Amino acid sequence: MAERRRDLPDLCADAVEVADAQGGAQAAVSLSEISVSATGVPTPIANTGSSVTVLTDRLLQEQQRRTVPDALQQVPGLNVVQTGGAGGQTSVFIRGTNSNHVKVQIDGIDVNDPSTPNRAFDFSQLQTYDLSRIEVLRGPQSGLYGADAIGGVISVVTKRGEGPTRAMATVEGGSFGTFNQFGNVSGSEGIFDYSVSVGHIRQSAVQVTPFELLPRGVPLRTAFTDIKTVSTKLGAQLTDEFRLNYVLRFSDSAYLDQADGGFPYVPLPYRNLNDQQQLIMRGEAEWTPVPGFHNVFGANYSKFDRLFAGPLDPLAPPTPTTYLGERTRFDYRGDWQVSPGNLVLFGAQREDERFETTGIDRSNGNSAGFAELQTTPFAGAALVANIRHDSNDQFGGATTFRVAPSYIVPATDTRLKGSVGTGFKPPTLSQLYQDYPGFRFFGNPNLRPEESFGFDGGFEQPLFDGFMTVGATYYQTDFKNLIQTAYYPTFSTNVNVGQATAYGTESFVALRFNEFWSGRLDWTTTVTKDEIAHQELLRRPRNKVSATAIWNLMPGLTITGTLIVLGSFVDGNRDFSVPRLKAPGFTLVNLSVNYAWSETLTVFGRIDNLFDKRYQNPTGFQGPGLAVYGGVRVTSF
Repeated sequence: MAERRRDLPDLCADAVEVADAQGGAQAAVSLSEISVSATGVPTPIANTGSSVTVLTDRLLQEQQRRTVPDALQQVPGLNVVQTGGAGGQTSVFIRGTNSNHVKVQIDGIDVNDPSTPNRAFDFSQLQTYDLSRIEVLRGPQSGLYGADAIGGVISVVTKRGEGPTRAMATVEGGSFGTFNQFGNVSGSEGIFDYSVSVGHIRQSAVQVTPFELLPRGVPLRTAFTDIKTVSTKLGAQLTDEFRLNYVLRFSDSAYLDQADGGFPYVPLPYRNLNDQQQLIMRGEAEWTPVPGFHNVFGANYSKFDRLFAGPLDPLAPPTPTTYLGERTRFDYRGDWQVSPGNLVLFGAQREDERFETTGIDRSNGNSAGFAELQTTPFAGAALVANIRHDSNDQFGGATTFRVAPSYIVPATDTRLKGSVGTGFKPPTLSQLYQDYPGFRFFGNPNLRPEESFGFDGGFEQPLFDGFMTVGATYYQTDFKNLIQTAYYPTFSTNVNVGQATAYGTESFVALRFNEFWSGRLDWTTTVTKDEIAHQELLRRPRNKVSATAIWNLMPGLTITGTLIVLGSFVDGNRDFSVPRLKAPGFTLVNLSVNYAWSETLTVFGRIDNLFDKRYQNPTGFQGPGLAVYGGVRVTSF
């Protein structure tokens, strides 16, 4: 889905808080209560029954979350799994679904990586310095977004230039050999607007391998991260009716971590190199021939280059393995404001993906058409309904839908909301065609798409004249045709045998004491079950609690606090020689302080993992301990 960008800068420029479809505890006119991902066009969250969380630029800046994985930790319904430091492979699980059941978009560009075995997006490279907002849409979303959106959608939107030219530079240093730099120049002149950003994150000494896993005589090799990103967002309002947009983002990441070897695997005195380059770009034309009828014609290109080399033994240098993934998409999307409160959206897409590595060069394509209705049938009621048909070159057709109603009870201002929808995920090119003859493992070109059916329902209730808002949502998703590995006497392969269920609740209490002090507490419960093996799914904590607080103590001085409590979960050990074990939960506390010394100079500092909690998520990869950071940000005005 191409997002409707023409209104986003105005909607997002002053958005100041976290808002969730379950609880608009913030100011009544807070622009963070607008969602684009839920419908494809800017829509008040109260007008859709979807469960969506919005993290704004201002919140990310106040909390000093430098990477998207760090920012997503606070979102209800999510478990973020990262193998060590900032550059370690990062997966996100939504409401108990698999990590590859999450569709990820950056400025409307699909970035799920076709070069990986399961087409999951690795969040480790994604920085926040140039973002205007992150939206997390939970529940099956294929009715609007098509493939891969079984568990939900994470949509990232970058900043657009406005007003006079403005320059910003940030320098930050701290624990683990951290040295980060960010810069941006943005503005508008006449019909043109522009935003150009550069970012660099560096960590040189993060302990990832737990000491207890080191064999006698094997030294600890810390993890090293170096991530460079350049992003550009350009626009030209050629006439009142016609606009051109262009987005380009390139990142280059090098990550070194301790290698494993032997059988079962044990840490070696060497490190592995994981090098990634990601290039994404999109050009689009917006045309509004008459008021209320908006059209977008777009083209995307994304390229993923990965290289793995290890162990880096100087006496026996490894042969690097390279992986290449490419995706192109051409799309059209129109939306027609039929009457106040009633909108019709429709469109079509053609997408092709390619995967290349040693011994394989394969591609596949998909054509799709979709439609959406937004309507307000009577006062206080709103309904969003989607339907989509995908025609995959390999698997044939798939029709999916989503319906999300909401209603505000006039007497009590109680908001009732819900949604029901379906999702699907085609097999990846690796699952279909990639063979590992040395391990007697072979791809299976006869695989069918994975499918899901899910629903949720809940309420939110403002209390004490908006001082407090409470709410809760129950959700459930059922999966079938899940792709799993089957072992036979002489070989192994992927087959469609899996069935699973995930259900739980998302509850919250949000408080707004005054304009200076606000907070929110979320509690997520998740129960999962593999219906074939009758076992709990891996890396799905049954309980997660997150709390955030913001104090504006005086003009220019802001303090934030974040609490993350993750319950115990089932996992395998580092090399999965023990396939199931009970991993303990953990609690993290983060604090940050921002002080605007002047209109052009801000000083800041933060403490992550305040109580130096030792934790592993996933098992066998130690999370960072107590860390202290500080820096300055300079702006031109």
